[in-house]
Amino acid sequence: MSIAPEAPEATEAPTTAPDPEAVARHRVLFRAVHRRKNPRLRQSDITVTEEAQVKRAVKATALGNAMEWFDFGVYAYLAVTIGQVFFPSGNDTAQTLSALATFAAAFLVRPLGGMFFGPLGDRVGRKKILALTMIMMAAATLAIGLIPGYGTIGIWAPILLIVCRMVQGFSTGGEYGGAATFIAEYAPDRRRGFWGSFLEFGTLIGYTVAALLVTVLTMTLGDDAMLSWGWRVPFLVAGPLGLVGLYLRLKLDESPAFQKMAEDEAAMAGREQASFKQNFVGQWPAMLLCIALVAAFNITDYMLLSYMPTYLTELGFGETGGLMSIVVVMLVLMALVNSVGRISDRIGRKPVLIAGSVGFIVLAVPSFLLIQQGGTLPVFAGLMVLGLALVCYLGTMSASLPALFPTRVRYGSLSIGFNLSVSLFGGTTPLVVAALISATGNDLMPAFYTMLAGLVGLVAALAMKETACRPLDGSPPSVASDEEAAELVAAQRG
Repeated sequence: MSIAPEAPEATEAPTTAPDPEAVARHRVLFRAVHRRKNPRLRQSDITVTEEAQVKRAVKATALGNAMEWFDFGVYAYLAVTIGQVFFPSGNDTAQTLSALATFAAAFLVRPLGGMFFGPLGDRVGRKKILALTMIMMAAATLAIGLIPGYGTIGIWAPILLIVCRMVQGFSTGGEYGGAATFIAEYAPDRRRGFWGSFLEFGTLIGYTVAALLVTVLTMTLGDDAMLSWGWRVPFLVAGPLGLVGLYLRLKLDESPAFQKMAEDEAAMAGREQASFKQNFVGQWPAMLLCIALVAAFNITDYMLLSYMPTYLTELGFGETGGLMSIVVVMLVLMALVNSVGRISDRIGRKPVLIAGSVGFIVLAVPSFLLIQQGGTLPVFAGLMVLGLALVCYLGTMSASLPALFPTRVRYGSLSIGFNLSVSLFGGTTPLVVAALISATGNDLMPAFYTMLAGLVGLVAALAMKETACRPLDGSPPSVASDEEAAELVAAQRG
C-alpha cells in the first residue's frame, strides 16, 4: 500500500490540472464521502493501492478459496465411495446416508468457526486468520486421505472422519468472510465488484477441478481401484496445494483498511472491545440483509452445483453425463463472472442482484421442465439458464456483502451472518428438496424452492443501499493511483 504524500493545505491542489471528465466521474464517490463528519479530504487521506498489489492479494485469496472448495467438492462427489470405505457394509443406502450426514456435519460447525475466527480477524488482522484457516483445511483434508477404512480399524474410522470434517467446517467458517473482507479492503472503490468477483471465480475453480479429478479417476481406474485406493488421491493432493496457498497468503501485507484502522488509537480501543454482541446485535439490520442475500445465493448455488447431480441421476440421466454437464456450465460461469463484476461497478450492485433474482423467479420452472425432458441438449440448456441467473449473484456478492458492515467489525459480522445462513439454508438445500419431492411426489419442487430463494433475494436487493463506487463504511476512499486521488480531491470543489 502506498499513501499519497501529505500537502501543506487541507484542500491540496494537485500539481497538474485534473481531467474534467475524471473529476466528474468522482462526483458520486465524493457525495458518499461528504456524509462523513469531516468531509474535507486531503490527498493524504486517500488510500492509494497499486494494481500490482491488488492482483497479488486477489491471487492469494482466490487460490486459497479455491482450495477450500476443492476440499468440500471432493467429499461431495465421492460421498458414495466414502460411505463404502468408512461405514459398515450390508446396506448401500445406509452407507451413503451416513457419508452425507458426515458431509452435513461440517455445516453445523461453520457458524462456530465464523463466531471464533471472524471477531478474531477484526482484532489481530485478516492475513493471520486467513493463513490459519488455510493450514487447518489442508491438514484436515490430507488426514481424511490417510485414515484407514472401517474394515481395518472399525468404529474409529467413522469417528476420525467426523473429526476431520468438523475441522474442515470450523476452518471454512472463517474463510469466506475473511477472504471477501480482504479483497474488498484491498480493491479500489471503483473496481471492487471486478476484483471481488475473483473470489467466486476461485470457488468455481475449486468445484470444477474436484469434479474433473473425480470423474477422470473414476473413468480410468474403475470401481474396484477407486474403492481400494483411488478415492484417496484427491484428498492427498490437498497437502501440497495447501502449502502453496499458505505461502502466497503469508507473503501478503495486511489489508490497507485494517492498517489504517490499526494506526488510529481510538479505532484500536474499539476493536479490542468488539464482541459477539457488537458483531451480531449491534449490526442487526445489516446482518438480516446479509442472511437474506446469502440464503438466496446459497440455495441457488447448492441447488445447481451440489444437488443437481443427484437430481439428474434420479431422473435416469447418467451420473457421469450429469456431472460433466455441470462442469461445462461451471466453465461458462467462470468465463462470465468477472464481466458481471465489472458491470456491477458500472451500473451498481442492486440492478445486477435484482436481475439474477428475477431470473430465478421467472425461469426456474421452464429450466426444470427442460431438464426433465432428458437428453444432453435439453439438460444442458436447463442447467445453463439457471447458471446465467446464478452468475449475477456470483459476480456481485463478494463485493456487496463486505460493504454492509463497518471496518471495525466487518470480518466478524460477515462471518457470523454468512455462516449462519449457509448452515440454515445452503447446506440443507439437498435434504429439503429431496424431502419435498418425497412428500409431494412432484419433481418440480426444486423449481419452486428456487423461486422462493429468488423472491428472498429480490426483497433483500431492493432493501439494501447501493454501495458501488463508494468507500467502505469506516474506511477512507480507496483509489488506484495518485492521479485518481487528486481527481477525487478536486471533485470536492464542484
